[in-house]
Amino acid sequence: MADRNPAPDTPELRERWGAFEFNESYRERADKAIARYPEGRQRSAVMPLLDLAQRQVGEETNTQGWLPLPVIEYVADYLDMPVIRVLEVASFYFMYNMKPVGKYHVQVCGTTPCMLRGSDGLFETCKKRGMKKGHVSEDGLWTLTEVECMGNCATAPMVQINDDNYEDLTPERLDTILDALAKGEQPKAGTQEPGRHTSEPANALSSLEAMVEENHDYRSEWS
Repeated sequence: MADRNPAPDTPELRERWGAFEFNESYRERADKAIARYPEGRQRSAVMPLLDLAQRQVGEETNTQGWLPLPVIEYVADYLDMPVIRVLEVASFYFMYNMKPVGKYHVQVCGTTPCMLRGSDGLFETCKKRGMKKGHVSEDGLWTLTEVECMGNCATAPMVQINDDNYEDLTPERLDTILDALAKGEQPKAGTQEPGRHTSEPANALSSLEAMVEENHDYRSEWS
């Protein structure tokens, strides 16, 4: 699983990120997020502000983004919160990266439904490309993380890459997606099963449709 400890607080880290602050665009979005909460509850915006901070770091580093300790301190100061409270939030939720990541953060679900549907093969696909769990690849493109359930059990196995979920995967389908990303293309997100749209059964029938048919037959008998 991902290391949830912050990156070491080194002089180099302070030199690079000690002067971090939201740029004009992100400050506007941060203030808009804070304004959603009633007076005295501004600290409730800590999660969206951490997300915005991570995204700005990502834009500055051409990666998916992460949260250096000085950036966490900046968010704490922005919301007038103790730093430890903000750090607790950042280190608890897997949507926040506590260490540098690559341009594409490949998060493979290893929980039971995905494992039973072939997630081990997805890890092998990543390994063949030189990915190692918790490390940035030499070319800076990839970071591989094993995560717990991502809520796509009906379309397992699945992988989240940055903001997109890719479902109904096979090693070959994942290879196609990674090839497209490496070329700077945006592959289709969601299920990769042809003819499937969301989480309906692979044969496209649903229990609701079956129930409607049964009710129709029942009514016909008495009409």
